[in-house]
Amino acid sequence: MERITWDQFFMAQCHLLAVRSTCTRLTVGATIVRDNRIIAGGYNGSISGGDHCIDHGCYVVGNHCVRTIHAEMNALLQCAKYGSPVEGASLYVTHFPCLQCSKAIIQSGIKHVYYATDYKNDEYAMKLFAQSGVSVQHIPFDERNIDFAKDDKLALIDELISQMASLGASSEELVPYQKRADELFGIK
Repeated sequence: MERITWDQFFMAQCHLLAVRSTCTRLTVGATIVRDNRIIAGGYNGSISGGDHCIDHGCYVVGNHCVRTIHAEMNALLQCAKYGSPVEGASLYVTHFPCLQCSKAIIQSGIKHVYYATDYKNDEYAMKLFAQSGVSVQHIPFDERNIDFAKDDKLALIDELISQMASLGASSEELVPYQKRADELFGIK
């Protein structure tokens, strides 16, 4: 497996954190990093010990779930709780931060925001980031880069396609399967 960049490494951490999300509408993960070291992580979910959306449904007011604390806020609150300063740090997040999280990120002293997916990108948030000197960068993330079983899966697919050919499948019949496998694994 090819070594991934620091940005891809921290973005992978965000995606892993998002798997812990208890939100049924959107799973988000965030990681705060200083000097290439993770100092906090968060995912969107309910308060500790509270009702979770996955158990009781979303509590929607004004088209927003008020039961959920956003991933970015959870990461920032973790730093506050355990006394980890974030001044000058970077925040990686799976989705572009909402306006409220953007303001909290700016106030906390975070200097760089990296996000994987555009999501209701707020123009005012972008203006506030620029006004505050916070750099914002889109870092596309491809989950296929962290598939630890990729080689085994590719070998299995190659074996199955070969077996289909030996059983009489024509090249025309096999091409669509090979194309789908190549797309699935990002093979050009």
